[in-house]
Amino acid sequence: MTDTIPLFEIPWDEADIGNAVESLSRGSYWAKGPFVEEFEEGLESYFGIEHVISTNSGTTALVAALKACGIGPGDEVIVPSFTFIATANVVELVGAEPVFADIETDTFGLDPSSVELKITDQTAAIIPVHVYGAPCYIHELSEIADKNNLWLIEDAAEAFGAKADGELVGTIGDIAALSFCQNKVLPTGEGGAVMTDNAEFAGRASQFSNHGRVEGDYFGSVGSGEYKTVGSNYRMPDMVAAVGCAQLSKVDNLIDQRQTVATHYHDGISEIPGVQPHEARTSDTHVYQLFTVLCEENSIRQHLIESLTDAQISCKIYWDPPVHQNEVFGSNDYGRLPHTADISGRVLSLPMYPTLPLADVDRVVDTLRDTVTSRL
Repeated sequence: MTDTIPLFEIPWDEADIGNAVESLSRGSYWAKGPFVEEFEEGLESYFGIEHVISTNSGTTALVAALKACGIGPGDEVIVPSFTFIATANVVELVGAEPVFADIETDTFGLDPSSVELKITDQTAAIIPVHVYGAPCYIHELSEIADKNNLWLIEDAAEAFGAKADGELVGTIGDIAALSFCQNKVLPTGEGGAVMTDNAEFAGRASQFSNHGRVEGDYFGSVGSGEYKTVGSNYRMPDMVAAVGCAQLSKVDNLIDQRQTVATHYHDGISEIPGVQPHEARTSDTHVYQLFTVLCEENSIRQHLIESLTDAQISCKIYWDPPVHQNEVFGSNDYGRLPHTADISGRVLSLPMYPTLPLADVDRVVDTLRDTVTSRL
């Protein structure tokens, strides 16, 4: 019987288990314990950034980032439609309006020329997404944001460790959000973080994520705490941060392993007609949170899905339909997004994780080759 090749597996070892057991067996400070502080400090060191505020998901990290920038009713925020729906949902959650811009065809990130056309007097921020683990045109978008006095909020959920011209993504904009969901480069199951060099933004994000409470040891103090703003509970549990600390200690190795798998994919796919791997620009570093191919036609994608499924090889479409065509946003007219419509109809993500055996990569590639060549 042929074994199933999963879309992803979570890399774990005894360090992850040991940290989790240490946190649990402490018997206290499960909500705001020492591993939370250690994880935040570790991320600050890794990214060379002043402030990191851990959260319970990448989505809440984006909400906190928007609140930190003062985004709310009456504001417009430019976002891609070719992304996970959270990128647009969070704009609605703070009372602002998402405005969808088109993507470019190199990295599948926001197209700077489309973004410029979408700017109005109500525009307050831009949220670029580093798709699949490859940096978008982040420096060009940063210039547009600076020129128009807009906040640049990086959605770096898929691109932990990716570099744009040598700079780590998440450190280029005014503020950024990370995700540690189970299929991410650094997984903790669920979790996220806000990153910024702006002390005022960090204070707002931290306060909003902690019920609007003024900082202090709530669980260890006699008083009930002091509250200055309306907030919510976006805190990361200590057990999650414990796993985060263990994952962070080996994340560079995990990235190297992903890149090795991706290189093997590239070598195998290079001579298959009608199928092109998603790549970063030559000056940038791709971390391959997902390994995605662009099919020449939608019909090729459909045949590949059928063949891979029959061969017990997992695959998934990220994302079709694009966000603006989902029912929650479908009643509005966002204008034509031709690149978004085209690319969303032709992408397909293949199995990708650090410990994916190269023999399994060969099996995936052979299935792609057999499927495509049978149609020629």
